Amino acid sequence: MTRADLLSLTADALAALANRGLVKRAAKELDAGAGPALEVDGGAVAGRFADGVVATLPPGVGLERAGCTCGATGVCRHRVAVVLAYQRRHGATAVFTPWSPGDVTDDRLRELLGERVLTAARRLRASGVPVRLRRPTAADPVATAELPSCTVRFLVPGELGYAHTDAAASARDQWTVLAVWAFREADERGLVDDVVRFDLGGRAPDGGLGPVPELASALLLDGAAASGPVFEAALERARADLVAARLHWPALAVAELVDQLRAYRERSAHHDPARVADLITELHARSRATGPRSQVLGVEEPAETPLRRIRLTSLGCRVRATSEDRTAELFFADGGAALVLRHRWPVAEGEHPTGHDLAGRRVRGTSLAALAASNVVSESATRSAGRLVRVSGRASSTSVTPLGAAWEALPDDLVIRDFATAEREWDDLPPRVVRPRVAAELVRVVEVAEVGRITYHPGAQRLDAVLVDGSGATASVRATHRAHCPAALDALARALPVATHVSGEVRRSRGGLVVDPIAVLTPDGVVVPDLATGTAALEPGDAPTPDPLTSVVDGALSLCAEAAHRGLRHLAPPLLDRARRAAHDLRRLGLVAAGDLVAAFADDPTPDTWRRAHLRLVVTAERR
Repeated sequence: MTRADLLSLTADALAALANRGLVKRAAKELDAGAGPALEVDGGAVAGRFADGVVATLPPGVGLERAGCTCGATGVCRHRVAVVLAYQRRHGATAVFTPWSPGDVTDDRLRELLGERVLTAARRLRASGVPVRLRRPTAADPVATAELPSCTVRFLVPGELGYAHTDAAASARDQWTVLAVWAFREADERGLVDDVVRFDLGGRAPDGGLGPVPELASALLLDGAAASGPVFEAALERARADLVAARLHWPALAVAELVDQLRAYRERSAHHDPARVADLITELHARSRATGPRSQVLGVEEPAETPLRRIRLTSLGCRVRATSEDRTAELFFADGGAALVLRHRWPVAEGEHPTGHDLAGRRVRGTSLAALAASNVVSESATRSAGRLVRVSGRASSTSVTPLGAAWEALPDDLVIRDFATAEREWDDLPPRVVRPRVAAELVRVVEVAEVGRITYHPGAQRLDAVLVDGSGATASVRATHRAHCPAALDALARALPVATHVSGEVRRSRGGLVVDPIAVLTPDGVVVPDLATGTAALEPGDAPTPDPLTSVVDGALSLCAEAAHRGLRHLAPPLLDRARRAAHDLRRLGLVAAGDLVAAFADDPTPDTWRRAHLRLVVTAERR
């Protein structure tokens, strides 16, 4: 019989099961005539090597569970060589036929993985798990399930032995089961698109966040300026209850709110009144939203999932600063998701390190500049549900190689090639106050066909550029000067004219896409502006056209943040008069509903009227 599973294994699939080095070595040995002598006994394929090593590949078990007398614990070059030799003997690959991992029955799962694994998977499914499925196609025959903490890829149709996941051995079997169940549920629900999203299992949110809504109302009435350790302790107790109930997203919001209140009490530069207002509104929105539980309240899963072996493609680095510290956020692509690795350095009094000063500092044994423009393979990483990645263990368990052309091979989920399509996808997103709290949610790589005019606005200290896609549609790059990254705009101005790709956080503004750049790919390599040094001659351009609508919305948001900071019980008449003028301006510019809500707050400043007005303004600003 012909082994269709071996013929279906592409070079990429073999690299995922082993690594590219082993695949290349095995191919070179075959080219040199040093490959194995094949023996086929029924369905089993064995390869006998000149040094006496024998690798045997029985049907239905995959490469990892196959046997080899070399003694390797994982997939070895001998097993890879047997696959390649078998493919060369038959001179053809399997013909693609549409299929679904959901066709695998529970009896088969039980036979391969055991009842204990299915029981553990049922507990996770009962909690509700958000999934994103990519069905196999002729162009990409691999069925993929993106789960909160890992990705499962079914490399061979119908063969669970070739299912590959980056989760560690202790967790990978239960995630494989969940991926099968997700495809099965999608099949049963008639979700037949190439890419589908939904919640597997779970239940609808009940809106029960305990005392959190009442505490948020009390904070609004008394004001963040009047809060103290006692109130922070009450929030901490509420957060602990949310954690115990595994309501991760509101728990994270409460934790951030506590940090903000503590920062104000300690006069820390991390305090931001606008962020406090956003968090109060977020908690209100999450307590009232009716969307999927995993999206609104968070998934009930371990905070971190250990990964057995992960290959990350760097998307650049962002340096953030306060008077107390510098934080580097390294962005990486892992399959179709963007992950973030954070590293913080305290700043001593009198020190003012720039991004370029940090470039040579080491993170897990490698310089920050190298990590920001490399491929990273690690066997000691963990990934959280919030898409934060942490690398621990020995530096020797992590390898760093040049980035090369890796951006050109990124999955479609992370690459924007058609600006018009991307704008429509942005319109379908729910408001951010009820979306999952994941890092780098909107970080993408933008493919550039042409770069139009690049302008610098000295008054705003801002660089703008026009990006053009293959169909002629345009998007904008917008970067503002930051004192701790003094050479960023200069490096950006040098790199953009020859850019092929730009990574960055993508948002909507004035009805179009705007990219806040993180890194730029040029024919000479990757440029990371935040870590750059040197200068360039920036030509001043025309002053940016004022946007009265944005100014009025931002002004109203600032007013609401000020009210939350002072406390609704302590508002002076001048602030309420400013709110009435803001309401008038909003109505005059066509934002009648927002204007009415702000006016209602000015006439009756209660927690309810404040929340309604602020939520409307937050969503309006986001949809601009």
